[in-house]
Amino acid sequence: MRRKAGQPLPRPAAPPKIAKPWSLRSSGNLKILELDAFKKLTWLIHGFSTVPGGVSELGGEKVLNLSFTDWDSPENVLANRKKFQTALGAPKFPLIALKQIHSAVIWPFIAAPKEPCKGDASLTKTPGLLLGVQTADCVPILLVDPKKRAVAAVHAGWRGTLARILEKTVGELHAHFNSNPSDLLAAIGPSIGSCCYEVGAELVIQFSSQFADAADYFDEPRSGEEPNPLQWLNMMPPGHQPPPKNVRLDLPKANRSQLLAAGLREKNIFSSGLCTACHPSLFFSYRKQGPRSGRLLSAIARKL
Repeated sequence: MRRKAGQPLPRPAAPPKIAKPWSLRSSGNLKILELDAFKKLTWLIHGFSTVPGGVSELGGEKVLNLSFTDWDSPENVLANRKKFQTALGAPKFPLIALKQIHSAVIWPFIAAPKEPCKGDASLTKTPGLLLGVQTADCVPILLVDPKKRAVAAVHAGWRGTLARILEKTVGELHAHFNSNPSDLLAAIGPSIGSCCYEVGAELVIQFSSQFADAADYFDEPRSGEEPNPLQWLNMMPPGHQPPPKNVRLDLPKANRSQLLAAGLREKNIFSSGLCTACHPSLFFSYRKQGPRSGRLLSAIARKL
């Protein structure tokens, strides 16, 4: 909507509150989101990037765009990646960033590939390999096995979530490294929240065909006076109200449910609770910004 002459500029959203066990670390002019449980592991490097501090220009501001997008130059992206990796303490590590295709394709790595691989999750036990997933609303999840010293990075949009990519990644950690799911730690990073993620109601049917608790992932946009959400699913004709055109999907909750189903202990799952669409000063959001959105990078590695 165009602002009328004399109308005050909209007030920027208040910065999100970063609560324990999460913290926001400053490194130069970068800000990196970290999980306390991961920081206690002296052999581990990890971090979730944020918007400030890069060399790319977007909307008149310098931002840390970490993916090759149409609006940004490759030189800027490479410079941003160098800054981010240096801040993580992994400036010389090869960055393994997959060509993400919203799938359940998972790659185990013992060495850096010569060409980018298509898929949406990666795992390794090899020190010095930096696994990364790029997001601008989808859910980034970092997994750690403290006993086997194995790590994984997962990109879960609604398609990957529906295809159980996170549950399958836990299975791959067990298959390749004999990881016990009950030992794993999981960090669910910033993503679009149910407050802002409106999707077509047909997704309720798709998820319900795959997950017994799927109704818990959805809610109807309501004014507060209506009955229980998704009541239309349980009502029988004749005379029931038609289903809504749109519902709100809680992707972090859906992925948390997958982790529990895969055998992780509830106390070992840590969700940031940060919505990318609500906090554009700190996170990129494709829903909020459109094609000129940048990309965040969530990265993890074993130290050399």
